[in-house]
Amino acid sequence: MAELAIPPFLLTPGPITTSMTVKQAMLCDWGSWDSDFRAMTRSLCEQLVACISDTGEFVCVPLQGSGTFAVEATLATLIPQQGKALVLINGAYGRRMTQILDYLGRAYVVLDKGDYAPPRADEVSAILQQDSGISHVLMVHCETSSGILNPVAEIAAIVEQHDRRLIIDSMSAFGAIDIHATDLRFDALISSANKCFEGVPGFSFALLRRTALEASAGNAHSLSLDLLDQWRYMNATEQWRFTPPTHVVAAFIQALREHAAEGGVAGRFTRYRRNQQRLVEGMRQLGFTTLLSDEWQSPIIVTFLSPTDHYFSFQGFYDRLKARNYIIYPGKLTVVESFRLGCIGQLYDAEIDGLLEAVRDVMDELKSVQVQP
Repeated sequence: MAELAIPPFLLTPGPITTSMTVKQAMLCDWGSWDSDFRAMTRSLCEQLVACISDTGEFVCVPLQGSGTFAVEATLATLIPQQGKALVLINGAYGRRMTQILDYLGRAYVVLDKGDYAPPRADEVSAILQQDSGISHVLMVHCETSSGILNPVAEIAAIVEQHDRRLIIDSMSAFGAIDIHATDLRFDALISSANKCFEGVPGFSFALLRRTALEASAGNAHSLSLDLLDQWRYMNATEQWRFTPPTHVVAAFIQALREHAAEGGVAGRFTRYRRNQQRLVEGMRQLGFTTLLSDEWQSPIIVTFLSPTDHYFSFQGFYDRLKARNYIIYPGKLTVVESFRLGCIGQLYDAEIDGLLEAVRDVMDELKSVQVQP
C-alpha cells in the first residue's frame, strides 16, 4: 500500500491546518437524533457562550454552512425589514455584508475606510448623530482581506452611547482575540468552526443576545436561515432542524478540548501572535513589505505587498511554495497587488521557520529562472 503524501501546511485564514486528533474525531458516524450527539450539540453551545458571557443573556445558535451563512442569517433575523444599518467597511467582508443587505432589501449606509484604515469612534458618532434612522451598526472584528484588527471596543462604546445595536462579524478573531459581553455591548457575534478554534469547515454559529433574538419574530426572509426558528427547535428537541454536520460537530468538540488545553483564548492568542511576529520579521528580512503598520496588524493573517520585480508572479510563487508543502493565500486588495500568509491553525515555530526558508528558496529560484538565456 502506497504511503500517503505529507499534507500541506495551510497558511490561510480558514480552513486551517488541524491536529491529527481533530481529524480522527471524524472517524465515527453519529445519528443526528441520538442522545450522545444531542449532548455534543448542547456542550458546544454552552462552551461557546461561556467564552463571552456567564450571565445567561446570550444563546448560541449553530447553523449548517460556512461563516457567510451565519452572517446572512444573523442580519436577516435581527434587522427588521424597516431597520437600517451602518456598515463599517475596510475590506472584502465588510463589503460582503452590504451585498447581503441588498439581497435582503434592508436599508443601509456605509463608512468605507478603504483597504487598510480602521473606523474610528468620532466618525461613527457623527454618522449616528446625523441619521436617527440607523438601528444597527455592522462591523468586522478582524478583516482578513488585509489582516487589520479593528477597534471593536472603541466602536462598541460609541454605538451603546447612541443607543443603537451592534453586530460583530468575528469570523477570524473569535477564539484567539479576547472579547466579552461584560466589557462591551453587542447583540450578536458571529464566527465559524474552522477558524481560531481549529475545527474543520461545515458549520458556523451566532452568539445572540437572548432578548434581541426573542424580539426578531417575522424578520427572517428564509426558513433555513431563520435563527429564531433554529433556536426554538433546538430548545425543544436538542436537535438541529435539518441534517446536521455530525462529523464536523464531533471534530469541533475535540477542537474545544485542545483549545482549553492550550490555555483558551489567551493561550491561542500568545501562539498566534508569536507566529505573526516571527513571520513578519522573517519576511521583512527577505525584503517583503507589510501592508499594515504594526499598530493595526492582527495575529491572524498578514498581507504582504507583491514585489514589483519583473520576475515575480503570484502564481509562480504560489506553485513553487505549494511544491514545498506550503499553501498561501492570494491578495484581496482593490488598489495594489498582494498576497496573504495566515498565522492560525496548527502552526508553530518549526512551520514558520520552514515557510521562511521556502520563501527564500523560491525567490532565489524565480530569479535564477529569469536570468537563464
